[in-house]
Amino acid sequence: METLLQQVVSGLATGGIYASLALALVMIYQATDVVNFAQGEMAMFSTYLAWTLLNAGVPYWGAFAATLAVSFVGGLAIERLVIRPVEHAPVLAVVIVCIGLLVILNSVAGWIYTYTIQQFPSPFPQRPLRVGGVTFGAHDLGAIAVTLVVLLFLYVFFKHTALGLAMRAAAQNPLSSRLCGIRVGWMFALGWGLAAAVGAVAGMMVAPVVFLEPNMMGGILIYAFASATLGGFTSPGGAVVGGLVVGVLENLVGTYVRFIGTELKLTVALAIIVVVLLVRPSGLFGRAAVRRV
Repeated sequence: METLLQQVVSGLATGGIYASLALALVMIYQATDVVNFAQGEMAMFSTYLAWTLLNAGVPYWGAFAATLAVSFVGGLAIERLVIRPVEHAPVLAVVIVCIGLLVILNSVAGWIYTYTIQQFPSPFPQRPLRVGGVTFGAHDLGAIAVTLVVLLFLYVFFKHTALGLAMRAAAQNPLSSRLCGIRVGWMFALGWGLAAAVGAVAGMMVAPVVFLEPNMMGGILIYAFASATLGGFTSPGGAVVGGLVVGVLENLVGTYVRFIGTELKLTVALAIIVVVLLVRPSGLFGRAAVRRV
């Protein structure tokens, strides 16, 4: 029972990271109908920025805030300079642009920082917390707390601010929003900026666990895709629930299914994607797309 509880808490911590990245994917998809395959590399690049600031002597939370700000501006610039020119191009062209952005960011990070594995510090205590006979990692609990704060901020922003409501309106009905005077193009750009900032949070929370190197987000992005697919690409709340479910399921399967263990845990995410697409393509909380011919 103690092992089960420990695995569930650890799964919730990693699931919160998956949820953050899945939420970034969903935010961009809702705003522009684009699946951003470069989301993981954007998060990785932001994490390297935070690492650079930390090495320059900036306190952790100061570097954290500065990284979020720069990531927001970077995401906005990517939408304006890279995505906007292909906005009305075929879907395949946009997919190729996103994959190209992934390769460029990965290569530039390797060129600047090399592919040497670096340690990224955790802002939480090193000493684990003991509750009865169960040991919890302080970073796991801290990652859950940071994820919840981010989700609370986004909830308040989209539900109770004029800018957040305008962004939701632009994503749901761009034509009507334009008629109401909303600058839809800039709402899309702000969506990319917010998604980049949320992805940066995921990168900084996962880096102390997997270490920092240009390919660190490859597996995490697959888990994020599984989370968004399970919850539904049209449901931000579903992406969060999907992330938590995937994180817990990954840990439990890796612990109790012996032939999978730690080496084949990534297959759990791939299996989730395949099963959901076969059984319920819109996800658990997503809206099914209806097209009239």
